[in-house]
Amino acid sequence: MEKTSYMRFKGSRHFRQRLLLSTLSHRAIIVEEIRSNETPPGLRSYEISLLRLIEKISDDCKVEINETGTKLKYKPGVLMGGRNLVHDCGLGRSIGYFLEPLVVLGLRGKKPLSIRLKGITNDPKDPSVDTYRHTTFHILERFGVPKEGLQLKIESRGSPPLGGGEILLGVPSLPSFSAITWIDEGRVKRIRGVTFTTKVSADFDHRMMYATRGVFNRLLPDVRIEKDHRSEPNAGRSKGYGLSLVAETDSGCFISADVVICYPKVDEMETFDDSEEKPQLLPPEDVGIQAASILLGEIEQGGVVDSTHQGLLFLLCALCPEDFSKVRVGKLTPYGIETLRHVRDFLGVTFIFEPDPATNTIILKCRGSGLPNLSRRIS
Repeated sequence: MEKTSYMRFKGSRHFRQRLLLSTLSHRAIIVEEIRSNETPPGLRSYEISLLRLIEKISDDCKVEINETGTKLKYKPGVLMGGRNLVHDCGLGRSIGYFLEPLVVLGLRGKKPLSIRLKGITNDPKDPSVDTYRHTTFHILERFGVPKEGLQLKIESRGSPPLGGGEILLGVPSLPSFSAITWIDEGRVKRIRGVTFTTKVSADFDHRMMYATRGVFNRLLPDVRIEKDHRSEPNAGRSKGYGLSLVAETDSGCFISADVVICYPKVDEMETFDDSEEKPQLLPPEDVGIQAASILLGEIEQGGVVDSTHQGLLFLLCALCPEDFSKVRVGKLTPYGIETLRHVRDFLGVTFIFEPDPATNTIILKCRGSGLPNLSRRIS
């Protein structure tokens, strides 16, 4: 029996990315010293939930966690996909934390994936489900993913801290991605967006929308923002509101920005005595202006994707056939840099950098790994 060879890592940083690339490349990993100096130590609930989710769409993967949760041994199995699956993502992180690895793994499955995810749909930490639907899916289409096979339906919204949201996700199985040349950013031709409110006044939607349009209407005429006001029973268990924006360029780029406001837990509010000032929530008008400012900043820094999607862009290029891909991005983010390091370690793919001083952007080239969809080859 062939002995398993493990790649070794230390610490909790980039756990999700290591798990994703381990599964894609079928290379087993050991991660040690996971928050060994913190209280409590070890894996967090959302990281364990991600492991259970991967187990749910895989066959014969092996997960071993020590008693303190500070050491993980993971051996990938065969990605099967599956229909009518259900997974509770918990309340530690939003559904957006799980979507990036899940969508990529779903595309490499033996069969198409359809799954109901429960938890938080919009929070300040992770990209919202709206961003995945209106921006991420367009990026995937660039790499040959059929538009008809991608589905994300928001059945109910869920804000922190108690969640209560549900989405339906559909992902097709793909034999391989297509190498791309994508360096033309183009000019912004339209702005689209959606406000959301859960368990607060519907007037919040109007106020966010009005403030946002006040920024963009001075710049271009084609601005449309939809309202998604949720009340019982589709509003989850907590109050919240926010805005997701997308700028579309005439060359087919989609640049996104999210702002989410959530109310603290009741017990957290009770910890403030009368002499202390309780945290103030950002008014809806300021949410609209802040989201518009973030989006304008993303557009200004250049590139064919926003900073949130750099890691996904590099990963998809690395998973392409053994042909060259060429993409343009703005300033590299820490997550994007770590993605470049991890695709080198797991897939053997290195990128060539060509700074463009005229636009303060960077053009990156790589030759794809040619990694086939191994799951589809197993009968």
